[in-house]
Amino acid sequence: MSDLIVEVDPREWGFSPDRLTRIATYFDRYVKDARLAGWLATVRRGGQLVWSAKGGYRDRERDLPVTDDTIWRIYSMTKPIVAVATMMLYEEGRFDLNSEVGRWIDELREPRVWSGGTPESPETVAAETPLLVHHLLTHTSGLTYGFQYNHPVDQIYRDKGYDFLFKHGATLEEAVHDWCTSPLVFQPGSRWNYSVAFDVLGRLIEIWSGQPLDVFLKERIFDPLGMSDTEWWCPPEKAERMAMLYFPLAGGSAPQESWAKYSMHPPRILGGGGGLLSTARDYDRFTAMLLGGVQLDGERVISSRTVDLITSNHLPGDADLTEYAADSYSEVEYAGLGFGLGGSVLNDRRTNKSLVSEGTYSWGGAASTTFWVDPAEDLTASFYTQLLPSGTYPIKRRLQALVYQALSD
Repeated sequence: MSDLIVEVDPREWGFSPDRLTRIATYFDRYVKDARLAGWLATVRRGGQLVWSAKGGYRDRERDLPVTDDTIWRIYSMTKPIVAVATMMLYEEGRFDLNSEVGRWIDELREPRVWSGGTPESPETVAAETPLLVHHLLTHTSGLTYGFQYNHPVDQIYRDKGYDFLFKHGATLEEAVHDWCTSPLVFQPGSRWNYSVAFDVLGRLIEIWSGQPLDVFLKERIFDPLGMSDTEWWCPPEKAERMAMLYFPLAGGSAPQESWAKYSMHPPRILGGGGGLLSTARDYDRFTAMLLGGVQLDGERVISSRTVDLITSNHLPGDADLTEYAADSYSEVEYAGLGFGLGGSVLNDRRTNKSLVSEGTYSWGGAASTTFWVDPAEDLTASFYTQLLPSGTYPIKRRLQALVYQALSD
């Protein structure tokens, strides 16, 4: 079942019902002027679903409305799931956070770092420190993304066939080889840069566990948490529930069927950095696990102490991303935000200029989906739509303001 049934009175959980209606009123404007085809949002407190609403269409051109069981491309919201999967294997002693990645990936035994030249003829120097598993989990490895267009190494990735999509025909092992034989953007651990690091972690999960990534995630996370609609592609029997993907257009948004079709077939590469499809109910169960003492309906998948580590800021000196990040694409604004394992962590709400509590863990996806987990308020929230790229509109910040202004306790 993927229905979102609110069985409690929001007032009993510290929310004003009247003020919660402002969320739907606000986002329905996006539908009315065609900036978004449709949307769905949820708010939980104390593990209870206290509010949910939706509006518009999962496929506007076919006149199909958003439903509770609509399937969404969550793109980089895959990363926090892979962070949890990685740390489950850490709990089993398969590696230490200070373990050198070169123990398992030969191409990173002696990594090289960009020092100049051109993408066609790069100049490099030896890495001063080993590249560690911790660097991958915190995006401080020096790896990058081809689609960022910010550094000559990004061009090297694109020349090898990796832009927003993977090189046609490549396996994950081949992709990792291609990335890890390219120079690093900076010395490991010295900066923060959004990257293919979680795709590399996906490969490490396969090596450590002896299972394909999709099998490991299904057996160890999705099945125990009851995430029955979270998959790497949409099978034919669920196709009618799949949302269309949209790009912004002057005066609204336009469907992108050529991009949307990739979700309808099994992918060749299961990377770890993106690619999952999910429903609001499924992902809410994942965030509820992160908030609710790591047990959900009696299922325990990871230690509460490990969750505390995942959701703590890991940037040196408790820095925020304005201090530590290279000039790279991301799913978040930098001010007042640190970074944990697989997601951002709010350091300073005043610097961030928001109502969100310090210590809140969050991330988003390329099609403008987002979530956050706020331990101080015992609250989680999520938002689903299908507009690519994220950041086209300030959806997350608006939603955060609308959720917290509705608190009455």
